[in-house]
Amino acid sequence: MTTRTARVELTPAAEELLRRLTGTHGPVMFHQSGGCCDGSAPMCYPRGEFRVGASDVLLGHVAGDVPFWMSADQYRYWSHTHLTVDVVPGRGSGFSLEAPEGVRFLLRSRLLTDEELGRIETEPPLPTGADGA
Repeated sequence: MTTRTARVELTPAAEELLRRLTGTHGPVMFHQSGGCCDGSAPMCYPRGEFRVGASDVLLGHVAGDVPFWMSADQYRYWSHTHLTVDVVPGRGSGFSLEAPEGVRFLLRSRLLTDEELGRIETEPPLPTGADGA
């Protein structure tokens, strides 16, 4: 199995928070749905409590085995970028697990390099919810 080009990663602060959330809630997952307000932030849920749609795209795993899913509509906008999940002070109004901590996850992005884009073109399509990923 070949390693895919990384599409998403965590800052050290986000990784530490995720470690705490996993210790409290067990295995977790991220989903980025898009939309307005808090819907545009990555949401962290206990794994299995959020049903991934057939068209959702699995961008990869962060912190080892934490899946990061994105809605197909959002993926069309973000497909040319590398995403970094960060954590900042403030409380979102969503159902994401970090809300009671007084912080919220957010995405930072950069354009993929020509080299990264070239590698991605040789890779199979990203898995979707329809693949049972």
